[in-house]
Amino acid sequence: MGADRQPNTNGETARDPRGARFRQMPLRLIVPNLITVLAICAGLTGIRLAFEHRIEMAIAMVLLAAFLDGVDGRVARALKATSNFGAQMDSLADIVNFGVAPGLVLYAFILDRIGSPGWIAALLFAIACGLRLARFNVMADDPASTGWRADYFVGVPAPAGAMLVLLPAYLSFVGVPHSLVFAWISCIFTLVVAALLVSRIPVWSGKSTGARIRSDYVVPLMLGVVLFVLLLSTYPWHTMTVSALLYLVFLPLSYRAYSRREAAESETGGP
Repeated sequence: MGADRQPNTNGETARDPRGARFRQMPLRLIVPNLITVLAICAGLTGIRLAFEHRIEMAIAMVLLAAFLDGVDGRVARALKATSNFGAQMDSLADIVNFGVAPGLVLYAFILDRIGSPGWIAALLFAIACGLRLARFNVMADDPASTGWRADYFVGVPAPAGAMLVLLPAYLSFVGVPHSLVFAWISCIFTLVVAALLVSRIPVWSGKSTGARIRSDYVVPLMLGVVLFVLLLSTYPWHTMTVSALLYLVFLPLSYRAYSRREAAESETGGP
């Protein structure tokens, strides 16, 4: 059996008993796709846990899926394992992990209490996430997104939208009453987040930071990351609540910064 799949002289193909030839792939090409598949599994498991009313674990799985979905591309670039197949897999995983899973988890948690309006809100969020991802893929090669404009997303990015839309759950876990009024507020908030996803609001992406930072910022940055991880592991729902609220505050500040740069460009007549 082993002889049937031995590589040929250049080590690139193998032959089975029927004469078919197979191309052998390096293991590093599989790792990013495996992370993507694990992210999809986490997102779908979060949906199952939500409908089993294990909401805290469900949200933890959705956040894990979002994290894995966010790092698979970076792992692929670090391993020089990018491929068209991986890009398509990642796009499909994004709609599951950033749109479908958060929407259904939130519906099972609280939106189902108000019936059809809650279901409509969950559906609109998932659809808005899909539209946001499609627009991002189309605009990736947009020649207008050059210079300083490349430092901004158009609309709230899908990962941030997934984190934001679960804010009602975070608030409930820190003690906000799980009432019918809160369910209606959560429904309205879900629609607001959906609108932010498909909006034209410029959101700073942080791309201009690049891979280098000033040496005097290294230690404070490391301490800040460690502090965030410690707070997240000790007070997860308080930390996620504050993070989501801070991101909402960040949005108008980002818009203001973009408007100032655009006005300065208009005055100087160039980028």
